[in-house]
Amino acid sequence: MEAFLVSTGVVALAEIGDKTQLLAFVLAGKFRRPVPIILGILAATLANHALAGALGAWITSAVRPHTMRWVLGVSFLAMAVWTLVPDKLDEGDAKIAPYGVFGATFVAFFLAEMGDKTQIATIALAAQYSSVVAVVAGTTLGMMIANVPAVLLGERIARRIPVRLVHAVAAAIFAALGVATLLGAGASLGY
Repeated sequence: MEAFLVSTGVVALAEIGDKTQLLAFVLAGKFRRPVPIILGILAATLANHALAGALGAWITSAVRPHTMRWVLGVSFLAMAVWTLVPDKLDEGDAKIAPYGVFGATFVAFFLAEMGDKTQIATIALAAQYSSVVAVVAGTTLGMMIANVPAVLLGERIARRIPVRLVHAVAAAIFAALGVATLLGAGASLGY
């Protein structure tokens, strides 16, 4: 349950102001069809984060436990710093393929999430915890918590969210996970 809750919270906070959340605003404004947009975000996130979770699990089996502790600890600390850097939506991320609203959302989100901080966080969390399913379910829920309001409420909500504060809280959580990992918090998991 811890893997699910931590994954949900960290990704929900990290996603505020992220380029994929900005993409959700763009798609909502362009198509004004929230249901296929939300379903496209869900499908793309599940696919992307399942791959990231599998990579995290594989890394765990390929790297010695002592080394893994240091890799994870430093990764979480790097995520803390990266979270403080504001994201911008690239022109290429907003391009829409001719696959309908669902297809366009799926393709755009899947590609925008490649190498994004929430995907990297999913890899690190899957490596940290022994339950890939709980991590992927949590990170996907975190993405939905951040992006569904963006689709439904658009610009009205964007102006009211203190993005810098949310990023600072997310960075603090990543830093705490990094320090805890370096200090041996994952020792019961073999790290």
